[in-house]
Amino acid sequence: MSKSQAKKKESSPSKASLADRQASSGSLVNTSSESLGGAWRCRFPVWPEWSDAEVNKEKWDSSKGAEDDKKSSKSSNAPFFEDPEGKIPPSLKVHCWKRPTEFIVDKTPTVVESQRTFDLLSNNDHLICSELMRWIISEICIVWTLCGNKFREEERWKPWEHIYSLCKVVKGHMPLYNSFGKYLVKLYWMGSWRKIAVDDCMPFDEENNLLLPASTCQAELWPMLLAKALIKVANSKSVTLTLVVSEGEMGEFTFINALTGWIPEIRPLQSLYLGKTWDFLLDTIPVFSHPIESLPEDTKSQTSDSVSGRCSSMNRTRRQISDRENGCPDVVLCVSQYAFQPHNDPLRFGQMANSSEVLRQYNLSLLYSHIALLTRTRSCQLEVPPQPLPVPRWKLVRPHKEYVITAEPRKPPLLKPEQFIEVASPFLSHGLKGSVGSIPESEGAQRMRSHGSPLVCIAEREETDFRDGLEPDVAEHTPNPPSNYDNITVIAEDREKDDDDISTEEPITGTEEPVTEEVLVPVLPLLQKIWMDLDDFAECFQNLFVFHKPHLYSRHVHKCHFKSNVVPKSATGSNCSVSSSQSLTTGCPSVTLDFANPECPEVRGTHYLCVDSMQPSQILISFSVLLLWGLTAEEKKEISATCRSGVLIAQPHSWKSAQSQLPVLTIKTTSSKAAVLDLPPGRHVLSFHTKAALGYHVHLCGNTPFIFGDEETVMSHLTKESARFTDLDTSLLRALARVVTSFGNRHKRSDPGRALQETHQPLNINTPLAKWEHQKVFNSAVYHMLCEALGRKLVAEERFAVMALTADPYLFNHGCIEDSPELDAESKPPENWRDRQPSIQEVKAATVLQARFRGHLVREILKATKPGTKENLSAAKILSGMWTKVKTHAEENAVFLLRDIIDHHCKGNAMLYPCQEDEWTKISFDDYIVSLQDTANSWILVFREVFLIPKEMLLVTKIYSPIPNCLLHVIDNDTGEELDNKLATRVYQPNKLGYTFVAEAVIPESPPVGANWKLRLISSREPLPKLAREAPLNNFSVKEIRDYYIPNDDNRICRYLVQVTEDVQGTVQIQTSSPDVFIHLAILDQEKEVASKTGKGHVVIPVVWFLVDKDEMDQQSPTQDEGVKVVDTPPQKAEKPDSSSDQPPTETMGRTYVVQAYVLHKSWDLDEAQLDFVHQLRDLQKIEMRAYKPEDSKRSSSTPKGKGGGDKEKGKPGATSKSGSKPETSLDLTKPHWTLRVVSDESQAESVEVKKDTARVDQIQSIKRAWEMVEPGRSAKALQSRLQFLNPDQRQEEEVDGEELGTELTTAPTSGPDTSPANQKHATTSFTFTQMDYTPFIRRHKEFPVLMDTQMEKMEEKERLEKIQSYRLVRDNVLEKQEEQELNRKELMSSQLEIYDDMQAVLWQRRKKFLNACKAFSSRLMAAVKKEREEKQALEEAQHAVQEKTNPASAGSKHSSKSAKKAGKKK
Repeated sequence: MSKSQAKKKESSPSKASLADRQASSGSLVNTSSESLGGAWRCRFPVWPEWSDAEVNKEKWDSSKGAEDDKKSSKSSNAPFFEDPEGKIPPSLKVHCWKRPTEFIVDKTPTVVESQRTFDLLSNNDHLICSELMRWIISEICIVWTLCGNKFREEERWKPWEHIYSLCKVVKGHMPLYNSFGKYLVKLYWMGSWRKIAVDDCMPFDEENNLLLPASTCQAELWPMLLAKALIKVANSKSVTLTLVVSEGEMGEFTFINALTGWIPEIRPLQSLYLGKTWDFLLDTIPVFSHPIESLPEDTKSQTSDSVSGRCSSMNRTRRQISDRENGCPDVVLCVSQYAFQPHNDPLRFGQMANSSEVLRQYNLSLLYSHIALLTRTRSCQLEVPPQPLPVPRWKLVRPHKEYVITAEPRKPPLLKPEQFIEVASPFLSHGLKGSVGSIPESEGAQRMRSHGSPLVCIAEREETDFRDGLEPDVAEHTPNPPSNYDNITVIAEDREKDDDDISTEEPITGTEEPVTEEVLVPVLPLLQKIWMDLDDFAECFQNLFVFHKPHLYSRHVHKCHFKSNVVPKSATGSNCSVSSSQSLTTGCPSVTLDFANPECPEVRGTHYLCVDSMQPSQILISFSVLLLWGLTAEEKKEISATCRSGVLIAQPHSWKSAQSQLPVLTIKTTSSKAAVLDLPPGRHVLSFHTKAALGYHVHLCGNTPFIFGDEETVMSHLTKESARFTDLDTSLLRALARVVTSFGNRHKRSDPGRALQETHQPLNINTPLAKWEHQKVFNSAVYHMLCEALGRKLVAEERFAVMALTADPYLFNHGCIEDSPELDAESKPPENWRDRQPSIQEVKAATVLQARFRGHLVREILKATKPGTKENLSAAKILSGMWTKVKTHAEENAVFLLRDIIDHHCKGNAMLYPCQEDEWTKISFDDYIVSLQDTANSWILVFREVFLIPKEMLLVTKIYSPIPNCLLHVIDNDTGEELDNKLATRVYQPNKLGYTFVAEAVIPESPPVGANWKLRLISSREPLPKLAREAPLNNFSVKEIRDYYIPNDDNRICRYLVQVTEDVQGTVQIQTSSPDVFIHLAILDQEKEVASKTGKGHVVIPVVWFLVDKDEMDQQSPTQDEGVKVVDTPPQKAEKPDSSSDQPPTETMGRTYVVQAYVLHKSWDLDEAQLDFVHQLRDLQKIEMRAYKPEDSKRSSSTPKGKGGGDKEKGKPGATSKSGSKPETSLDLTKPHWTLRVVSDESQAESVEVKKDTARVDQIQSIKRAWEMVEPGRSAKALQSRLQFLNPDQRQEEEVDGEELGTELTTAPTSGPDTSPANQKHATTSFTFTQMDYTPFIRRHKEFPVLMDTQMEKMEEKERLEKIQSYRLVRDNVLEKQEEQELNRKELMSSQLEIYDDMQAVLWQRRKKFLNACKAFSSRLMAAVKKEREEKQALEEAQHAVQEKTNPASAGSKHSSKSAKKAGKKK
């Protein structure tokens, strides 16, 4: 802000007029926009970093001022220092400016008057309407409350110690009043402490009120100076004033960060996550509890247990974090509120009303949005519950149950848990004194829900007036002011009671409450405290500020990147200011080149983070941005068009995958914001993408080791194994070493073996079969590791020792077949047994021998596993000898052992160990660097090399090029096909000839001087692809040919011959002056296409082999298909491309290839001017085609045959060639033209020759010359015949002249046509002829008219007959097939009928046979039954006869008795 104009206009600031104030405000806008540089028009001054040495050398007076002072003041002879960057927000209307000597009259101005305490509220009631001033006052009070009352003097924070004037930089310095008005303030901004210069000119309003906060000491200046510096820093974030209205005037900017350097983390408060918020508050800030002595007897134990349990859980949690991060960082919790803006969202009227009502219940106001401190949490009642009355013991014997009779069933009431938070604020009850109904003490400071609450009803129009800076008259809306004093008194007493329990220490660091006894005079606290319910807490406040103290973290990394038009005042000229000695350079060179340019709308950067830890880790990420800001309408439009806030996005990254991952962290801020990144155990790689308008700063803190930097810094650490992998392989090798060491000790043999099994056994393998399979894999890995350590195969004794160590006799049957003894040279069969077939007895004998031998081997191994035996001692000695070599390279052998287990597991991709999750980040890479040519506006071949791939591998190709237009081609040399270059990640299969990597580029107008091009091949692990030669080469020989484009019937652009004397690997490229032309480029060998490609405006065949040997080409040529067809790849040239360069050249050119290009789809359109130019070129071609010229008749008659083609290029604008001699004429690049390039190695430049194909032209010209020599005058006669045909009216007149001409030619054969008068007459006479009507002879079936002659009629008749004949043949074939199908159907029907009849006959026979059998069976059954019945009847009769013979008397008596009974009945 400019203040000199206002002072020049008036001697006293109190006499300022309205016009002067308007001029001053206009000067404010102009100066601010000029000094801070609105969109991109000027440079934004970045304040220099703080340096104690520079401050000690500072010049404080005007006559001996430093360079900064001279630059900041308008004149070197100014009477006092004036800050050109000073600025006051528009909400505070400045009327005039005064120096301290003008408004402090009774006393001498001083910077600090009272060092014990201060009061920033009593004299600043007129500033409370400004949100900026409320935040400054509240945050200064919060920091003073936290750090200003500590016992140790060195730990105390004093706000005036940020100000320096006429003093040295020492601890506890005291700034003095400077009559020159220059003061330096130390504030934290953009990641470092900055030196900010301010003056002592203070703004006043029309009522002569100071517009900066002042203390109760009238002569004290430190609050105003500190506020001016804070406002100056806040103005760099003033884009929030115009864009983020819903977040208030301050937005996300905090003065606590500027005063202390604490890192602010902003968490939104939401009612859905109140449970998590409450748990976080319990673990962070102290918990309120009652003294144990004041509790009842029956509740002491319960309370003490709960409190001790909670404290123990908190201490346990903090102890765990301390063990994990080497110390728990102390944090400070604050909350903020901001006024809602219903015009943006009408649905927020209800939310605003609810929040306003709840805030007034706690003596807060929605109009006074500010930041407040959280000191304690409470889960119990505020007062100690009363002790219950004593109950006689006799009543406890059989207590009576109390019955409550109700009309309806009662539900037990749901008790709300006690969850309260203590909020400390300097503006508690401010503006509502004597009017707002406080919360009754009997309810424990809970929210009041009664309808008769004596609250003040503030209208919405008053809130609008408050936002405009007016002070409301609250007394007018107070119903009963005196009735509320009692409640306020009670609350004050409660606060005094609470203050007695609060420790003077920082409330976050401890839960004890010591009392300071050194202070005799009581000091009133700057913050007033009140308990707030958790539900109301979420209703009142919107953001939770968590301030982290960075000095409690052991590791810090800073990254800072500013725009080139944002420079520090020291004018160092660097684009990036790094504020930490531990930080590295910012970004890769491409980022600096692309985004540090002032013409670019924003600054972008990419950084990478690597965290490798065995335990869960936390990384605190702070992101600060410098945004655009302005006050004019045009600047606001420009701001809205560009970015409104800075963004940091963190997402998992892997160089082996091109797929983008979902972000794990996103920070979007307008000033400074932080977030905590929680990572599980393992190795994690994340990419950080940052974006800001003018600059940004990234600060990472943590107690876990991490690496943060550019791509080169992080990738070098990913080639090593992860921490979990290293820990596991080290533990595995250590356990195996203990087993080997104690192999012969019988007392320690079991424990090391069990520990080894627990180490290598995965947790996810539970079944016995899976464990057995894994044990076999482990045994095989141990054997392979020993072979790798010794560098050879093991002998028989060593193999026996390994089998004894693993206790696996079948080791060489499942895991080590390739190294088994059966494959050794000693075990080969004798000569007389190789071609002999063994007999059965020999096979049985061999089987018995093998079984006996295996049994013997198993017994020997079992003996060797028993400690103390001879075999065991021998095996232990051998193992100890081998283990000494293993220990020499213990790390490599441990990695090999674990890697072999993972690779050879039977389940393949199964996850055996947790360390396998880190394989996603494991990489191995090689770089190939070549230099770029400095040719401007030209196509160049950058790189062309052959890589051999030994096995299947995942390979990622990445190019680092200063030229944006760079393309990489990958060609499979076995098939000649080009791989898809859109896929950067590809799995390459092994082949014989390898893969050729070809890179091309287009150099811009201003090429970089001395730049390098780099190709990086990235894979999961070694080995990487091997280069076919020792080092990459980029020295190429380019045969470049340019010529004009002449349309023709064949649509051919050019046709050239390539002659080679040795096998040459080449690259062919063609481009046209028009980028919209579709081109087909082909390479022919004996008129057979061997390679081709189609493109638009630019076509490249990356690799083609020009071979000399024809037979080899016939054997190697693969199948042709669409796309690039690269053939003729000799196998011997893939490994040694230059092997044939040493051979002597042959006497004649070996082999000729044809390179030709065509225009497709008639895509090369020419305008009228270009067509005229083309006609001229065609006329020149006609002249070249003429073999006999009248002016050269004598020379043509004497010229030998075959010598006439020497001047075929004479008179033509001509093709230019860089490889040949100097061109005759220059090429006009504005005309349609093309450029053909044939590229080969520099060492083979003399073996390649490129020339135009003129065979057809030479042949025609030689034929014409031969005709002329045999028959002189033939061309003249042909010309005469043509002219006579064109002019039939003059045929008779010219007959005589023709006869005379013929006689002259026969008599004088050497005379030319120029000497003939008839020829001169024909040449000079203009002929007129009538047009013939050709319409009867023209058919319209084609696009162009064609003359119908007898030959064409014969051809059409022939085609017609062929079509008829082919149709008849097809018809006859169809009829034959139909007849054949009909016969087949009839045969099939007859065969089916026969089969049916046979089936019926067989069925009837079987049925008849079955019925006969059933009938015979039934007859036999009936006969047997009948016979049995007859035999039974005969037997009964025989028995009856026998009984009658033996008992005749009994039978008679029975008969008499029966008769007597009958007679009695009759009576």
